[in-house]
Amino acid sequence: MLNLTPRYTGTRIDELPAALQSLAAQSLTLARLYAGRGITDPDELETGLAGLLPAEMLHGVSEAVHLLDTAIDKGQRILIVGDFDCDGATSTALMMRALTAMGAQVDFLVPDRFKYGYGLTPEIVELGIETYHPDMIVTVDNGISSHEGVARAQADGITVIITDHHLTTKPVPPAEAVVNPNQQHCDFSSKALVGVGVAFYVLGRLAKLRREASKSTVQVSQYLDLVALGTIADVGILDKNNRILVHHGLQAIRQGRCCLGILALLEQAGRDPKKLQAQDFGFILGPRINAAGRMDNMRIGIECLLTEDWSDAQRLAHELEQLNRNRRQVEGEMRSQADDIIETLNAANNISDLADNDSSLINDENDENDAQNGVDNVDNSKRSIVLYRDDWHQGVIGIVAGRLKETHYLPSIVFAPADIERTGDEDAIKGSARSIAGVHIRDAIEQVAEQYPDLITHFGGHAMAAGLTIKRGNFAPFVDAFNNVVAQLEDGIFTEQKFTDGALQAGDFSLWFAEHLTDASIWGHGFAPPMFDGVFEVLSFKVLKDKHLKLSLRYPDVQYPIDAICFNYDSSVWDYRAEKVHILFQLDINEWNGKQSLQLMVRDLDVITDT
Repeated sequence: MLNLTPRYTGTRIDELPAALQSLAAQSLTLARLYAGRGITDPDELETGLAGLLPAEMLHGVSEAVHLLDTAIDKGQRILIVGDFDCDGATSTALMMRALTAMGAQVDFLVPDRFKYGYGLTPEIVELGIETYHPDMIVTVDNGISSHEGVARAQADGITVIITDHHLTTKPVPPAEAVVNPNQQHCDFSSKALVGVGVAFYVLGRLAKLRREASKSTVQVSQYLDLVALGTIADVGILDKNNRILVHHGLQAIRQGRCCLGILALLEQAGRDPKKLQAQDFGFILGPRINAAGRMDNMRIGIECLLTEDWSDAQRLAHELEQLNRNRRQVEGEMRSQADDIIETLNAANNISDLADNDSSLINDENDENDAQNGVDNVDNSKRSIVLYRDDWHQGVIGIVAGRLKETHYLPSIVFAPADIERTGDEDAIKGSARSIAGVHIRDAIEQVAEQYPDLITHFGGHAMAAGLTIKRGNFAPFVDAFNNVVAQLEDGIFTEQKFTDGALQAGDFSLWFAEHLTDASIWGHGFAPPMFDGVFEVLSFKVLKDKHLKLSLRYPDVQYPIDAICFNYDSSVWDYRAEKVHILFQLDINEWNGKQSLQLMVRDLDVITDT
């Protein structure tokens, strides 16, 4: 049987929180779903914009708003400095659209990750001064650690406003205003805002200030399509505040009230905007926007989100589609190389036969000979995966780290050269980290930085994702130090928990319930999509394309066969005598030739035989 952890253990209506019991009379399954996600009051499920937390709770927002208001009135030149991911792109586009509508003189600049790296660096400030001659710089989705960049801007008399959401335990830069729910002394009760959410709050407060003063202003809520996209693409935790933002952005796109670039990207993907789901922001739109920053320059992505011309939107969306295809190819090659390294090193009792492959580095308990060879071994007790190759592409390392984390359920860091032409020991390599529940990856990297101040040049990020820069020659010492940090954690953290919302009732196996479930909430990170389990009788099966298992199942009290599909299933482990299966699954609606049918998406499977 599958080893599953129930999200909620109650089975009767009277075991539910009192406020959910009336809902349970309509759907016990839905009430249990909400209880399993910590909902104790139906008010927490409200999606009205009036339910958003007030902007005044954000530390620094009043200072930022008054500075922006004055800059608009005086015709000062404002420069938005963004980031090269989807959150940064949507934040930049949001600032450009809203400030322009309020009458501001505004331009934007996004660092080329291959030339300037992340954040408000002195080099980016100098490029901004040379190109745009700004009176004010506003960062979005970056800047909370940019002390040197702020100092460089202020040296030229430029006012700096930082809007960011990344974690910091250090004093913030002495900018004229800093807005970040995760900075010290900020009482904003949701710490889950991503960069575009912070920008939305600043602009909303600015629009209100100008409206009350009878100045040119705008309804910032009309840009919630951008906020929703950035929030999901950046894997923001879906607390009530973020669910409200995403809900309204999703509704706007379904109704066609969104920027042309989003509609053009959906056209490229062959998706109907009217049927868009929250997860499509992360799987359909986000990767195409991110491809610009990973493979080229994020300016293409931002221009796609800014254009008011449909033909331009289509052209830019096509460029993003091609960049995304290129990204997938590069990612596939790197993943294959990473898998080969891990498989080879795990199988080897002695690493000496790999001594010539000094461009591949992977962590664990390395000995002196391994370190001299430039290769660190991996054994079965490893707590992390850390990889580097001289020929890897830094634009894709985050995705590869994420795939490794998912496959091996270990915190994973993948490094690539900052400059592919410079791979000496003193040259910089950049790492992207992805983590598992229970391992706060940014804090783990910070512990290394505190214990060994000379190892890490720069770092930043969140609990589940982070970035860092080190010298290539410091790779092996960093691996040792990082391993020492994760070695202190409890063993149970490294065993993946698979959660279930329990069994469905017979009446839940219907198209109506599947549709109702999809629209019952904004599901995603921090508000997990519904996942059920149950034991089914196997009526028939077939293997499609040698890797997908198609099942026809029977469930007690359900009068018709239920289709199920398990993608990328290892058909060699399928028992052809299977009479029953215990499956972990999600409800799905399969569309084929204009017809809809219920389908179970199998996430895990255990065969039950009576012989």
